[in-house]
Amino acid sequence: MDLKVEAEEMDSNQPPPIEVFAHSSTLHGIAHIFTYERFCIKRSLWLLCFLGSLTFLLYVCVDRIHFYLEYPHVTKLDEVTTPIMTFPAVTFCNLNAFRFSRVTRNDLYHAGELLALLNQRYEIRDIHLVEESVLESLKVKADFHNFKPRPFNMREFYDRTGHDISDMLLSCHFHGTECRAEDFKVVFTRYGKCYTFNAGGDGRPLLITTKGGMGNGLELMLDIQQDEYLPVWGETDETSFEAGIKVQIHSQDEPSFIDQLGFGVAPGFQTFVSCQEQRLIYLPPPWGDCKVTPMDSDFFDSYSIAACRIDCETRYLVDNCNCRMVHMPGDAPYCTPELYKECADPALGFLVERDTDFCVCETPCNMTRYSKELSFVKIPSKASAKYLAKKYNKSEQYIKENILVLDIFFEALNYETIEQKKAYEVAGLLGDIGGQMGLFIGASILTILELFDYLYEVIKYKLSRCSDNKHKQHNNNDQGTVLSLDDVKLLYFMGPQIEIPNKFPGNIHNLLLSIGINVIIWYSFLS
Repeated sequence: MDLKVEAEEMDSNQPPPIEVFAHSSTLHGIAHIFTYERFCIKRSLWLLCFLGSLTFLLYVCVDRIHFYLEYPHVTKLDEVTTPIMTFPAVTFCNLNAFRFSRVTRNDLYHAGELLALLNQRYEIRDIHLVEESVLESLKVKADFHNFKPRPFNMREFYDRTGHDISDMLLSCHFHGTECRAEDFKVVFTRYGKCYTFNAGGDGRPLLITTKGGMGNGLELMLDIQQDEYLPVWGETDETSFEAGIKVQIHSQDEPSFIDQLGFGVAPGFQTFVSCQEQRLIYLPPPWGDCKVTPMDSDFFDSYSIAACRIDCETRYLVDNCNCRMVHMPGDAPYCTPELYKECADPALGFLVERDTDFCVCETPCNMTRYSKELSFVKIPSKASAKYLAKKYNKSEQYIKENILVLDIFFEALNYETIEQKKAYEVAGLLGDIGGQMGLFIGASILTILELFDYLYEVIKYKLSRCSDNKHKQHNNNDQGTVLSLDDVKLLYFMGPQIEIPNKFPGNIHNLLLSIGINVIIWYSFLS
């Protein structure tokens, strides 16, 4: 009875035949392939159709996976209306960095060659190009007879000789309210001493606007003071051929990079700048290439392309020239005029124009920029020229050559969002693969689990059989020599008169005699 029960248990552990599994599986087609019927043509056709569908399924799945690994993205454009908007920071610089009247004899001694006013022998260069009024003043400043030079600092030189906002600002209004020179913050850029309106910081709240259109933004009237421009007798990085101002409209979170991103405003015109705020959201790798890691900088807290460029240029100059320019952050010493000319200006020019390896600035994942539309009208008109000349105590010609009006405003109280979005995510990939599986072979995830479960049971059963066979063979080897039935009968009937064959160990002689009778009786009973 025990042997019969054990055999039944062994049969219950055996997985069902493949034909039984095929008929109960939810996988379409295999029930016609694995069947007890012997119609070979029918089974072959079903097998061919199943393999063809499986091939198409694998092709489509590989195509979908390949498309997913390309990490495609789409760009979503939207426009959001809001009741109030934060007004941007507005930075402007006079294109002339140094006022001629503020240049002293000591300045000319140290920086005269850098400004292309003197030659290497401290003599006025190209006298035939100099106007009489400028020449007389320059001769006095360039008289170094018995002159004892004093210490010179480029930062102090830029600050002292740069155009002063209180002299340039003739009129200022924001949202209909008058603003003053104290509302502008001094910043230093590649153009020297510049000014930023609505810079924030230092406990100052950011200005907001509640209406769009002209009259609801910033309106400036400026005097560019062309009579203070340095005479130009040569080309250097510190002199300019243009007259006017450079303007940049930017977020308060990023520093001004006006020499690369600013636009020019000319005297004799009123320039209208209609702005729209754009909020850009980029995807990180592998869908995009924006920078997700925090900025590793000693000078800036938040990352922006402008901050990255300034940080990189500063490190490049400090490494190559052991000094920094006036507009660069940090605590390295300022470059002397000699280093400006011999090292700093050439190195920075090379870095900006030709070197694409040292300064690689990635796009931030979130940034704000301002699109601009510019329009111009001439100022002053014939009707207003005399009035303005009288009001500011200048000549009409001076008004035409030096006065400009800048009007910056939002076109409307809305902003534009430009957002990159993933075009194909994991959910889409699984949906496509699941749909193709259902179309070609009628399978689902649970069907795949069925197949794996059946394969697991088959493999487990095979391994169990192999393990049992090895275990039985091992037990038989451990039992030693097996006595035959004739040997037992001989021992029983002959008793002690029969000598135990040499093939039996001596220590089992008595044991064999004692159990021989019981073995023979049990064998006879079973027979």
